[in-house]
Amino acid sequence: MKKLLILAFIGLMAQLIDGSLGMAYGLTSTSLLLAFGMAPAVVSASVHLAEVVTTAVSGVSHIKFGNVDKNVVRQLIFPGSVGAFLGACLLSRLPGELVKPYISIFLLLLGIYIIMRFLLDHSKQGRTESKPYTKKQLIPLGFFAGLLDATGGGGWGPVATPILLAKKGADSRKVIGSVDTSEFAIASSATLGFILSLGWESVNWTWVIALMAGGIVAAPIAAWLVRIIPSHIMGILVGGLIIMTNAHTLLTAGNSLSGTTIQTVNIILFFVWGIAFIHMLRKRKKANKRTLNA
Repeated sequence: MKKLLILAFIGLMAQLIDGSLGMAYGLTSTSLLLAFGMAPAVVSASVHLAEVVTTAVSGVSHIKFGNVDKNVVRQLIFPGSVGAFLGACLLSRLPGELVKPYISIFLLLLGIYIIMRFLLDHSKQGRTESKPYTKKQLIPLGFFAGLLDATGGGGWGPVATPILLAKKGADSRKVIGSVDTSEFAIASSATLGFILSLGWESVNWTWVIALMAGGIVAAPIAAWLVRIIPSHIMGILVGGLIIMTNAHTLLTAGNSLSGTTIQTVNIILFFVWGIAFIHMLRKRKKANKRTLNA
């Protein structure tokens, strides 16, 4: 029962972060489930199956709050679904123990990318005048993000959201809502790929239901929070969590390092994470002062 409550809490926090940032449901939940010792393919299958329900609720919530660009959603869905299906079929054919360290490295790099993206880029936030995204921009982005999402258990949001936000004049609220809404199709396609390759018996239904329960509760709250919480601050938090979790997975792989060494590295990473968070708070405070004085 305790484990189920923990899983429900993971699902709730992952959906709060994902719904507010447009990224990190898969990254957060996959990182924590891998830490429990589950095989990568089973983890990714379970997470994507839970996402089918949570992203549906999230998408409806974002639409209700007016956070969606329908053109972006339409253009991302098909290539993203194809990439997710192919990525799921690829991952299910790889040996679990062989691929686990590489998945952790992938997630670790994405965690670093998230932190750097939000630490260094402030100029794109708040702009609302922008030319529409084109098919040439959205189709390859959707395919690549979908492929990485299924292969790594997370990557749709961390790839799609920052790239879309990088466009001059991008509306962060619409980007986050559109990426979250289109994720329903990507999660469904990835789940189909896993089921066809692994079978229904590979899914840990107890874990899936627990993740779903937490995500369903969080989805409408996150769609509302996207308007009021500074996304850069949440980006630092989720990026740091992903780095800490996957660094621990890599450090403990093979049992080649002592407990003291692992603990020391974890403390250093936590310290750096704290510095990044404080730095972000200070930059936000200075930016707010400049806005008030302007």
